[in-house]
Amino acid sequence: MNGPRRRRTWTSPLRVRRAPRWERQTPTWREAKPALIAEALKRAAARPSGNWYVVGASREIGGRDRPYGRTVAGVEVVLWRSGAGALHAGPGECPHLGAPLRDSRVACGTLVCHWHGLALDGGPFAGWEPYPVHDDGVLVWVRLDPAGGEAPLERPVVPARPVPAAAVEAVFTAVGRCEPEDVVANRLDPWHGSWFHPYAFVGLRVTGTPEDAGDDAFAVDVSFKVAGRLVVPVRAVFTAPGPRTVVMHITDGEGSGSVVETHATPLTPPGATAPRTAVVEAVVAASDRRGFALARAVAPALRPLMRRTAGRLWRDDLAYAERRWALRSTGRFPG
Repeated sequence: MNGPRRRRTWTSPLRVRRAPRWERQTPTWREAKPALIAEALKRAAARPSGNWYVVGASREIGGRDRPYGRTVAGVEVVLWRSGAGALHAGPGECPHLGAPLRDSRVACGTLVCHWHGLALDGGPFAGWEPYPVHDDGVLVWVRLDPAGGEAPLERPVVPARPVPAAAVEAVFTAVGRCEPEDVVANRLDPWHGSWFHPYAFVGLRVTGTPEDAGDDAFAVDVSFKVAGRLVVPVRAVFTAPGPRTVVMHITDGEGSGSVVETHATPLTPPGATAPRTAVVEAVVAASDRRGFALARAVAPALRPLMRRTAGRLWRDDLAYAERRWALRSTGRFPG
């Protein structure tokens, strides 16, 4: 006869933590060594991207009757889906007289120019040549070989993520006046968290760096503020798998296995005097708690809240990236 089944004890992810006054936090400037951040940035820049650029969220690109347009590295790009959902991408100028195809319409999976009716089914036509495109289920990537200038890869380097069916994802996009390296540098400086974002983080402590970990990662112990003194403590690890991407993996604590991907997509050509970069950040949240099934069920309502949280952080972090670029462009950046 089997013994009684042991019930799994529920524990709350919330903890109570008193945050010190902002000015009484432990300074982190000595640990945030400019040379350490610069070396990590240099290694990220040397990793291959295969000329792939993140364009935007998979679920938001290619509606039923409207294409999606984005300028990437100074190149106009148009994207749309066929009737079966296949994704197409190519130059954003109509090969006939240069109409902006992002303003055209999609009829039965065919992109029809709104100036004179030239129709594109995604294949080469009248000098219009498609671009390689990849939909990873969360983000859409386009490959621009002349803009990237690297040896092309067949597929982009997509970070490891939770299983989509067991996760909730949201994608936030913002644009700043800076270059991709300034966005990446911001993410490779975890020491600014509790100082620059006191409304979001408590007690951030960097526990490992490429200098002492030997794995080219930054490990962080931090508590996310929920309300008042209620926080959720986690351990996170930051890595840069490519020149325009930084990934944060939650490795311990609530939401272990969750991922935050930050992709920096240049909008202007290399060397532009007034560069603009799009930050495309994908949050892919997962949890082994039984109640997380409810979160997945109400994902459409959660996504705006997740984007709002990311937006508040990036309001500050883009100011950081823009300031860094302003100093670099005038030769005043430290180091």
